[in-house]
Amino acid sequence: MFARVSTYKTSLGTTGEPSEDTVRRVLELPGCVGLYYLKGKDDKSLSITLWNTQEALAESQEPAGRIRSETSREQDMQILDVEEFEVLTEHLKQ
Repeated sequence: MFARVSTYKTSLGTTGEPSEDTVRRVLELPGCVGLYYLKGKDDKSLSITLWNTQEALAESQEPAGRIRSETSREQDMQILDVEEFEVLTEHLKQ
């Protein structure tokens, strides 16, 4: 599994939480297996998308970038960083 982590600076008083439409669009990208959105302190937030293969991660760069840019404008957020990772361990307590 692979992950793309995007870091944002949100505007004061907003969460930057993505709309249901944005979530749907991301999850419909081929190979996407999940999405997390985290709101931190100091108006910082993260989105983490999970991909089943490195190829799916690579092929999603352009469409995910468009969605990220559109959502950032809509939510008045600044994109600070976008990084990609291989997921080495995955454990969720059921």
